[in-house]
Amino acid sequence: MGVFNRFKDIVSSNISALLDGAEDPRKLIRLMVREMEETLVELKANCAGIMAERKALERERETVAEAGAKWHARAELAVAKGREDLAREALLEKTALLRRQDALDAEAAHLEALVDQAREDIARLEDKLASAREKQRLLEQRHARARSRTRAGQTLTRADSSDAMRRFDSFESRIERLESEAELAAPGRGANLEQEFALLEKDDIIEAELAELKGRSKAAPKARAAKTDAND
Repeated sequence: MGVFNRFKDIVSSNISALLDGAEDPRKLIRLMVREMEETLVELKANCAGIMAERKALERERETVAEAGAKWHARAELAVAKGREDLAREALLEKTALLRRQDALDAEAAHLEALVDQAREDIARLEDKLASAREKQRLLEQRHARARSRTRAGQTLTRADSSDAMRRFDSFESRIERLESEAELAAPGRGANLEQEFALLEKDDIIEAELAELKGRSKAAPKARAAKTDAND
């Protein structure tokens, strides 16, 4: 396929539609960008060749114009010297050069139009290429974000289902069980104080009852002795 046919296909293509229908948009956009870059290089090379050809043609036209002016001067000289035959020959040479000059002018105009068209094509392709590169950049960013989200999701999935998490949960349960056992085996200081004071209070009651009993026991013989003395 020629460069200009490729150019027409590229500039007439709908990049978004092509990417939407592609199985691998990233691969397709890379190929499209590469094709555009290569086509752009060829267009510029062709344009440079046309410009070089135009410059060479302009130099030839200047040479032809100088030669035409020279034969015109010779025709005038021949007329002045009375040599009409030579003047006629000189004018024939001049006429041939003028025809060549007209042909060169037409060719120069054609080349100028080709250069203008080539520059326009290059500008259009550069715009298309810039758009394709921007779409490529956005696709790469979207792909990178998607991969990042995928990796994050896989990490969370592995973390939720991993043996490490199960071991952690088991260890946490063991810690909670040990804490409960410690609370049962070693009650708070407040409970201990209540028990100690209850024991002390119980001891006081017992001691008081014991003292009362002792007092009664000692008082009983004295009472019996006093009763006996009174009877006598």
